[in-house]
Amino acid sequence: MKKQPFFVLFFLAAILAVFSGCMKKQNYSIVPEISLLGFELAYDTGQYPKSGLLTFSYQDGDGDIGLNPGDTFPPFHKNGQYYYNLVITYYEKQNGVFTPVDLTIPFSARIPVLAPDDPNKAIKGYIEETLALYPPPKHDTIKFEAFIYDRALHKSNVITTPVIVLRRN
Repeated sequence: MKKQPFFVLFFLAAILAVFSGCMKKQNYSIVPEISLLGFELAYDTGQYPKSGLLTFSYQDGDGDIGLNPGDTFPPFHKNGQYYYNLVITYYEKQNGVFTPVDLTIPFSARIPVLAPDDPNKAIKGYIEETLALYPPPKHDTIKFEAFIYDRALHKSNVITTPVIVLRRN
């Protein structure tokens, strides 16, 4: 009778080994990839939107998306190209043409480290970024483009929101 628990334990271990061998490790490119999941406007009590919520998914084969607060030395220094690892360009439709608009405070942001314990691990997930629309846009039709850099300075693909027509009361 003492052999039964050993047999059951052995049988369960064998089944676990078979199923764990069937699980695939995700193989993503080391260049990050992003996909637009959505963009939603939030209106205040007035006629203008107060913010927008940009949501996108990401995947990265070596898990090196994100910066630490202390990552401020070249190439991540304040005025450098890689200071912001989430780069967002804002466009307004002016005279029928979407034109990038330089803002005093940019929409670009610094994504924190997403996989701090194992930087060589494939990661995926989603990011939500709130974009304050104050002062209100001068034109009623806008859009955004976004991409990310990882710590190895690989640039992701560029995503573009659909055209956003702002409600004016």
